[in-house]
Amino acid sequence: MTLFLTGSPTRYGQSHFTADNGFLARVMAELPGHPRVLLVSAAPDDQAFTDSVLEGMTTCIVNSGIEPQEIVMLDRRNAFKAPELVKKADWVVLCGGHVPTQNKFIHEIGLKGLLEGYDGVVMGCSAGSMNCADEVYSHPELPGEAVDPSYNRWLRGLGLTDINLVPHYHQVKDMVLDGKRLFEDIVFKDSHMHRFYTFPDGGYVMVKDGRSTLYGEAWEITGGTMRKVSEENKTYSFMNLVFISPHFPDTYWHFCAGAKANGVNVLGIADTPWDNLSQELRSSLTDYYQVQNLEDYGEVYRAVAWFAHKYGKIDWIESNNEYWLEQDARLRTDFNVTTGLKTDRIASIKNKSEMKKYYALGGIPTARQIKCAEGPAKVKAFVKKTGYPVIAKPDNGVGANGTYKLHNDAELDAWFKEHPNYALFVLEEFITGHLVSYDAIFNDKGEPIFENNSMFPTPVMDIVHGNLESCYWINKTVPAKLAEIGRRTVKAFGIVNRFVHLEFFRLDRDREGLGKKGDYVGLEVNMRPPGGFTPDMMNFAHSTDVFQIWADMVAFGERRKGMGEQFYCAYVGRRDSKAYKHSHDDVLAQYGSVMCMCRRMPAALADALGNMVYIVRLREKKEIDQFFKYLTE
Repeated sequence: MTLFLTGSPTRYGQSHFTADNGFLARVMAELPGHPRVLLVSAAPDDQAFTDSVLEGMTTCIVNSGIEPQEIVMLDRRNAFKAPELVKKADWVVLCGGHVPTQNKFIHEIGLKGLLEGYDGVVMGCSAGSMNCADEVYSHPELPGEAVDPSYNRWLRGLGLTDINLVPHYHQVKDMVLDGKRLFEDIVFKDSHMHRFYTFPDGGYVMVKDGRSTLYGEAWEITGGTMRKVSEENKTYSFMNLVFISPHFPDTYWHFCAGAKANGVNVLGIADTPWDNLSQELRSSLTDYYQVQNLEDYGEVYRAVAWFAHKYGKIDWIESNNEYWLEQDARLRTDFNVTTGLKTDRIASIKNKSEMKKYYALGGIPTARQIKCAEGPAKVKAFVKKTGYPVIAKPDNGVGANGTYKLHNDAELDAWFKEHPNYALFVLEEFITGHLVSYDAIFNDKGEPIFENNSMFPTPVMDIVHGNLESCYWINKTVPAKLAEIGRRTVKAFGIVNRFVHLEFFRLDRDREGLGKKGDYVGLEVNMRPPGGFTPDMMNFAHSTDVFQIWADMVAFGERRKGMGEQFYCAYVGRRDSKAYKHSHDDVLAQYGSVMCMCRRMPAALADALGNMVYIVRLREKKEIDQFFKYLTE
């Protein structure tokens, strides 16, 4: 079913459906060539009014270029035919009028049950849109209703949406009923613990495939206040996004802010008290649930369940954090959230041994590998084929943690003795080359809407084990060859709706079975943004906002943020344990004019990324080495 909620499908005084905000085009795209139209009266016992509505709606449909096979009005006269009429209709239109009167009629004919499994188009007009809600807000509209203590403002509706509308904003915003102002004295007071939306005729909500989107100028009314949420020819997305651990890394509040700006309900879950969250994050969340321990799945599950009870179906569950990927997948599975990976797919992006299968599907060369669970004897036989050095690393691990470079049999034997849990590791042949990343945001069609290339001159493993400075940079453009293999990798893994960080080696010499010098070899996939402040570096390099691009992908399935001038963006993470030739003040004096970020790295990330971070934006590639040398001397 595709659902349209309107105040009126026409602008005032028009005798055809409006084309504003893409309304007519979207309706026609959902209808068959010659639809059977069923109108449902809001005044089933008022034959004269109903007949006038039938005449007016017929004129509008025909004048809009729609060629109906038939148009039938369902009222008291043919109510007994309701099951038959609904079954054969391609398009059910719930007409405008008095909400309680229509509400009573739709229950008398059992319309809610008749629409179960319906796969056509349903369109509400004014009262008809209001009655589509599960719990209908029926504000007073006739004289006497505002002061009648027995008037029921909450009714059971058709359950096609959880959106409550106050239609015809321009006509009713100054309305006074029984001495009460409709908005300030009635609707605003009723909005405590509720949320209403109002927009002028010409605006509408479209609900399709479980996604609700508002088109055109509109306002949200809740908690006794009113705020504008959309402009003419803009959209506002009704979605519920559960964001896990939005406070870490601390720049992740930008993801939440971007989503909230797009009309998404951003529902945060973390183990930090509300008052300890940054002001930026607090203002970017619709609601927040503190758990005692994010590692406790039962606690987190109950938090999501509470949000589902309060806000309705959860559309997205995300952390954009490697540490929580498995928990995210489990939550999506348990709450049937289809916009991300579920538990049946998580091994393919977490376990390095499973990644190999998908690389092979895409024809992407990778280093040879063996599971250490096969035992020392088979591992040694494997090493005889590859030669030393080899790399031992956790099958399910993040970054360079627990990664070892082994140079001979003695080191391999010692490693096995020191790691009785060796079954959790894999062993790979060592490949020389330049470590690069392909970073991208993919939409629901598996298309990249943003791409980036980062260069890492020193392997992270060497940085961690050697207590070295972390130095890397972002290119102005993505090499075509890297973009091609990056897209092919994402396709092989069947990934959509994600920010990805894929690591490759660019071969420094020809290697049999892997490729020629300059070719790319798959290292591992990370189905989340790159770590640390790399997303911020992408913004500096490409003069854009990747947080907003991700949020646009979530809400709209497309990119709406452009890019400006392109730069190189370089990063140095210095160590507290080292004394440097050039002091902090020297660095600021030398590079202050191009410095984009200068701050401390959180301790949890410092091993790989350094303690004190300096990020600059440069126009020429030759300036990168000069920057690295100056800061690391």
